[in-house]
Amino acid sequence: VQLQASGGGLVQAGGSLRLSCAASGRTLSNYYMGWFRQAPGKERQFVAYISNSGGNTYYADSVKGRFTISRDNAKNTVYLQMNTMKPEDTAVYYCAADKFPTNWPNIGDYDYWGQGTQVTVSS
Repeated sequence: VQLQASGGGLVQAGGSLRLSCAASGRTLSNYYMGWFRQAPGKERQFVAYISNSGGNTYYADSVKGRFTISRDNAKNTVYLQMNTMKPEDTAVYYCAADKFPTNWPNIGDYDYWGQGTQVTVSS
């Protein structure tokens, strides 16, 4: 499956952005999906996860209550709504697809990755 992340940009602290991850090549409903982010000089870290049906979601503590992951399987797209953004949210954001999740916060659990979209939050 090919993943294309979009929607990044520059936003002021307290603002909002919505990222999209469009899939092609396979039916997205067969995959569990995650969003990760990587700040300069830091390791890629887990942000959010959604089950294949959308019935279960999980978040990193740093974004809980501010970010919302969702999916529209009919459109083969996953979203990350980011509200009340902070400068520490600045990073390249990646979406990833996992066919058989066993340790979904772990980068190595994912089979396919998008190219990343830059998010910058100014103070």
